[in-house]
Amino acid sequence: AGAPPDPPRAPSVPAAPPPRALGPHPPGPASPAPRAGSAGTSAADCPEERGLSADAVLAPLKEALDACRARVQKQVCDDIGRRLTLLGDAWAQGKLSAPVRKRMTLLVQELQQQHWDAADEIHRSLMVDHVNEVSQWLVGVKRLIAETRSLPAAETEGSSEADPGQEDP
Repeated sequence: AGAPPDPPRAPSVPAAPPPRALGPHPPGPASPAPRAGSAGTSAADCPEERGLSADAVLAPLKEALDACRARVQKQVCDDIGRRLTLLGDAWAQGKLSAPVRKRMTLLVQELQQQHWDAADEIHRSLMVDHVNEVSQWLVGVKRLIAETRSLPAAETEGSSEADPGQEDP
């Protein structure tokens, strides 16, 4: 954030995905259930999905939000809280695809380890790849990452198990 602005030249965004054709994704090996009728049970059928619970993702996010409340405007915290509720509701109603649930689980793990850039990167990939699915609540997660990152270290130590001698690579 503190880097000087780049001189005007070709944009240096190597991580930008290739342009995507508009419309639905072509059916391919990425979707294991070609029949739409089984959509309600697909998550339960996949063993690795059972480990991804909404609570495992929401609890740490709510903890981070509580840590922010002392220093962040009430209005901002309330907005983040509303968006976390939307995330929880979407998850509980089975509206989130497996890739979104997996990435949110990873994002929370990075957040707990105070790997801010990694958490931000996962947030960005969700915005790029799944914008329709995440647009209502991911803004709140992004804001939460930013606010948690700017807290004095002492206030976030309690919620993270990082070793004091450990530094970011």
